[in-house]
Amino acid sequence: MATILITGASSGLGAEMARQFAALGHDLALCARRTERLDDLRAEIIASHPDVRVVVKALDVTDHDAVFRVFEEFAEELGGLDRVVVNAGLGKGQPLGTGRFDANRETAETNFIGALAQTEAAAAIFRRQHRGHLVMVSSFSALRGMPRNITTYAATKAAVAHLAEGFRADVHGTPIKVTVLYPGYIVSEMSGTSARTPLMTSTEKGVRAMVEAIEQEKKSARVPAWPWAPLGAVIKRVPVGVLRRMS
Repeated sequence: MATILITGASSGLGAEMARQFAALGHDLALCARRTERLDDLRAEIIASHPDVRVVVKALDVTDHDAVFRVFEEFAEELGGLDRVVVNAGLGKGQPLGTGRFDANRETAETNFIGALAQTEAAAAIFRRQHRGHLVMVSSFSALRGMPRNITTYAATKAAVAHLAEGFRADVHGTPIKVTVLYPGYIVSEMSGTSARTPLMTSTEKGVRAMVEAIEQEKKSARVPAWPWAPLGAVIKRVPVGVLRRMS
C-alpha cells in the first residue's frame, strides 16, 4: 500500500480522493487551509478504516515556504511519500480587461505558482528517495483557451499540465512516475450547484475515475472517460464562436 499526500483535501475532489484511497488501504497525508474540515475527514476515515494512517496539517499553498516545510514533515512522519496529488486550486476569475486583475492574479498565483511550489517540494523528495508518483490535477478546460470567467483558470491548468510533463521528461527512465489528470465536469464546491449541465458527473463517480487512472499510473487521462475522452478531440477543433457558446 502507498503513502499518499493530497493537497486541498478538506472538501470536494480532494476529500473524496482521500476516502477512496483509504478504502483501498493507502495511508494518507492530508493538507488544506481549513483544518477543522480535515479533522472531521480524518475521524470519518479512521472510523471506517482503522488500519489506515491519516496525518493532517494546515497548509496554504500560496505560502511557499510552508509547502516545502509541510511536505518534508509528512515525509518524515510517514517514512517517505509514495505519491503526491497536486490538487489544491482556485476557480475564481473574470473576463480579461474588465477591471478584475485581482481575481485573475489570485487564481494564477494559487493554481500555477502554488502548484509549482508543490511540484518542487514533491520532486525533491522523490529524487532523494529515487522513487515516487507525481499526480497533477489539471482540467479539461486546459485543452483549449477558454472565454469569459475561466480564461485565466484554463491557462493555469494548461500550465500545470506542461509543468508535470516537463518533470516526466526529466525523470524518464527512473522509478519516478507522473500522471496528469484532465477532469471534466465533476460536482464539487468549485463547480457549484448552479453550474450543473447534462454532462455533470457526481463527485463519487468522477473521483472513482480519477483514482482508477492514478492507481494505473497512466501518463494522462481525461476523466471520466465518457464523454470527456472523445470530447477532448472535438474541443480542439470547434470554431471560436461555438466554443464561446459552449462555455
